Amino acid sequence: MNSKSDATQCPLCQSENITSFYEDKQRIYLCCLHCKLVFVPRQFWLSSEKEKARYDLHKNEAQDQDYRQFLSRLSAPLLEKLTPNQNGLDFGCGPGPTLSLLLEEQGQHVDLFDPYYYNDPTVFDKKYNFICATEVMEHLSNPNKEFTSLFTMLHQGGWLGIMTKLLVNDQTFGEWYYIRDMTHICFYSRSTFEYLALHFNAEPEFIGEDVILLNKK
Repeated sequence: MNSKSDATQCPLCQSENITSFYEDKQRIYLCCLHCKLVFVPRQFWLSSEKEKARYDLHKNEAQDQDYRQFLSRLSAPLLEKLTPNQNGLDFGCGPGPTLSLLLEEQGQHVDLFDPYYYNDPTVFDKKYNFICATEVMEHLSNPNKEFTSLFTMLHQGGWLGIMTKLLVNDQTFGEWYYIRDMTHICFYSRSTFEYLALHFNAEPEFIGEDVILLNKK
């Protein structure tokens, strides 16, 4: 499948150089040849009501040591970059904010934003030393808008810390558990984050298979 799709442009870089990538019984997946984002076209998105119902099923608790350990894959390397008493944002924190607690326990100050659970638009008028987004970027319907906003909110020298599973093998995409979640509509590879780093004048650092730190120059 390599014909151009009906989608007019990539939701991340706005390129029209798009090809079909994969198709299963639920959805089709398109690939941008410019930024390498793989994405699901609009007709396959869940409604906001169904999306929130899915998120409401998440039972992530701040006291759950396994969950704290999971989030520490981002918080630990980020904290190594920060001095105490920095101001940050947990973007897409969900119904049970936990990453913010891990950071605050280490002397940081963290605001919360989530469109469903902590919808505080005043955060977009602030500037931050760091912004975190754990298991968020794969849900974005307009990643161009969101990444632009997040980098605008970062101070020069600030850090954008992201946790999302990276697409590393095109051939096994159809077997990847990450595409089974119908709220996942964007899939990023290392190449995609290298595009983002270049576009937003940032330095990327890849940690393990799902943590990316972007330092705004």
